[in-house]
Amino acid sequence: MSAYQGRFSGRTAVVTGGASGLGKAAAARIVAEGGKVVLWDLNAEALTAAAAEVGAAHVMALDVADPDAVAAAAEASAQALDGRIDILVASAGITGATVPVQEFPIDSWKRVVDINLNGVFYCCRAVVPYMLEGGYGRIVNVASVAGKEGNPNASAYSASKAGVIGFTKSLGKELAGKGVIANSLTPAIFDSPILEQLPRSQVDYMRSKIPMGRLGEVEESAAMVCFMASEECSFTTASTFDTSGGRTTY
Repeated sequence: MSAYQGRFSGRTAVVTGGASGLGKAAAARIVAEGGKVVLWDLNAEALTAAAAEVGAAHVMALDVADPDAVAAAAEASAQALDGRIDILVASAGITGATVPVQEFPIDSWKRVVDINLNGVFYCCRAVVPYMLEGGYGRIVNVASVAGKEGNPNASAYSASKAGVIGFTKSLGKELAGKGVIANSLTPAIFDSPILEQLPRSQVDYMRSKIPMGRLGEVEESAAMVCFMASEECSFTTASTFDTSGGRTTY
């Protein structure tokens, strides 16, 4: 049981990438702490299973790279969440190819940017009006330490996550003073299904860059997400929070 039982009492949340990994872990904790959650994910089968496990109020199977689908999902989610959306955790993402820039497939580049960066923009664009109407909101956009430092052979992923950081800084400044706070999370590599998209050599490289000498745990990042998504995070916006085991230096 969470040490913060009741922290999200009466609050509503949309979590993208909610069928697995960090999205699922954060959603489970929000529900355990009294919140009401709608899960979004492309994987409909995994989404149904995750919803039952997490206790989600509703699920939406969609591609966050489709702006029309995102807008429709936001409207349907607000209806399922008592007419409002208090929290957005934008966690959906993919790694793309693991190759040098000169060999990087154009289709893979476009798909990574479309999901990891454009998808975050589409989700925020669709959800912010509900937050402004309610005079309250917490936005957590999941970026990566790769967006700060860059990982070799992961140019699309690194560029897209750097874009998420810059976008969130801009968004947070726009919303400052309106009751809506927006921050990004920059985790180092942690144990999650996304590792299945990477060759072992890339995982080993990223672990070697972490001073603590280990992969992160999903619950460590989920705990940070839930602080960022809570009322306790009240005077930090347009910023980043690290869960990097000492890797990041700024």
